[in-house]
Amino acid sequence: MTRRTTAEATVDALVAHGIDTLYALPGVHNDFLFDAVAQSGGRMRALHPRHEQTSAYMALGAALATGRPQVCAAVPGPGVLNTTAALLTAYGTNAPVLLLAGQIPTDAIDKGWGHLHELPDQLGLLRHMTKFAARIPSAADAPGLVAEAIRQSLSGRPRPVALECAIDTWGRPGMARDVAPLPIVHPEIDAATIEAAVKLLAAAERPLIIAGGGALEASAALLAVAERLQAPVLTYRRGRGVIPTTHPLAVSLPVGHRLWKDADAVLCVGSRMHFAQSNWGTDAAMKIIRLDIDAEEHNRFRRPDVAIHADAAGGLAALLAALPATPRPARADVAAAQAWFVERLTRQEPQMGYLRAIRAALPDDGIVVEDVTQVGFVGRLAYEVAAPRHYISPGYQDNLGWGYGTALGVQAALPDRAVVAISGDGGFMYQAAELATAMRHHLPVVAVVFDDGAFGNVKRIQAERFGNRLIAYDLANPDFHDFARSFGMNAWRVGEPSEMQGALEAALATRAPALIHVKAGDMPSPWDMLAMPRVRGFDEAWRPSLP
Repeated sequence: MTRRTTAEATVDALVAHGIDTLYALPGVHNDFLFDAVAQSGGRMRALHPRHEQTSAYMALGAALATGRPQVCAAVPGPGVLNTTAALLTAYGTNAPVLLLAGQIPTDAIDKGWGHLHELPDQLGLLRHMTKFAARIPSAADAPGLVAEAIRQSLSGRPRPVALECAIDTWGRPGMARDVAPLPIVHPEIDAATIEAAVKLLAAAERPLIIAGGGALEASAALLAVAERLQAPVLTYRRGRGVIPTTHPLAVSLPVGHRLWKDADAVLCVGSRMHFAQSNWGTDAAMKIIRLDIDAEEHNRFRRPDVAIHADAAGGLAALLAALPATPRPARADVAAAQAWFVERLTRQEPQMGYLRAIRAALPDDGIVVEDVTQVGFVGRLAYEVAAPRHYISPGYQDNLGWGYGTALGVQAALPDRAVVAISGDGGFMYQAAELATAMRHHLPVVAVVFDDGAFGNVKRIQAERFGNRLIAYDLANPDFHDFARSFGMNAWRVGEPSEMQGALEAALATRAPALIHVKAGDMPSPWDMLAMPRVRGFDEAWRPSLP
């Protein structure tokens, strides 16, 4: 036990948990926290962007790329509110982000006295977007609360957490005892549910696997189960790369939709299975097995025939050990659906041309961060992904403008990897000022900005569904090439897919921040591959009972 300020005890606790970076802007409420980082002897660094939203997005990107806890900080009130889009996305993507939230003086909290940055019930607000949120009252409490927050963020379903600390508490000294990392808690596997699942899967003739972000740490076991069953593995957004997308059994969302109609057993691993169950339909002829570490997911949309409460790797290993070892023949229906998809993608140019060029230019372990853009919509269906965490998607929040700041966090956490952010002109301008952050901290992300002068998806919806009554879609943009150059950044211009590979290879070779400005026009819609019709009924008897 040693005498330290609350801020010093907090930083020491973070370092003891393997955290070496604080993504944050300084501000008076957190001055002692920044001073503790400055005095940490290099054990922790501060990366400061130009906006609190990017602080949180950088922590989110680092967490999604590594699977490890990451920390951001913000002053109270407006600062905390600026982090909330990223916190909400962390909640939706199962990312272990820890927010350190400043607070007004202890005796004034929730009194409504009008202190600088006062926010009523700030802690209560944070609890809406986190798995665990608490206030640090003293130096003595800081190590234990940090350990508990990180334990909560990693136990069961990973999710963001928050710790709040008042301005007068950060700098107050006290006696603090170090707390070792607490054990991460995962559920024990029930052998009976494994046996029941194996019975259904072994009897199925047309099994299908759906794998989401919860399966990212279970690649080897998932592939082994899929090959044992000759079951195609459907991934979308967060699950891309859980098995290589070039594998014959790896199928994208549109292919999964075609197979869904005749599937007689579905094994869902670490996925909400929202599109399939709510949009495509289910019936009693389809046996559903849910394998999820979050028991609340099991009964969403309809009760499964078997619910396995386990982490993906452990649950899949248990299934594999119990499945019959007799090999199954390759399935003609899967090959036919894959062939249909290849033909359908020929009508998705120029998006596919740009995606092929990006894949060709990136090294094998390169990482793509997709923003919500026309090329990104196709990328989450058809970009080749070799391994988990090589393709970073915002998941169901799908929040426009998240991409560039998130990519900066990916790069900060994995400095030796090549990182490319794909954005449209609309989304990129949300965090365009962070080109300064890339330059200041030497983060060699390559931003690829597709510029069509519009919120392209909005424009298409208005044209197709609202009689071409166009409103609030058009954009006034800078010359993105010259904009990047004004920061001292390398920049290239690209006008067509054939020019992309060379420009990206040149940008990556510099190992410096760069931007590629792609002057684009209207692109063909991918929405027939995203919003697909119902193909099965829904048996009301399977609907979960309401409380």
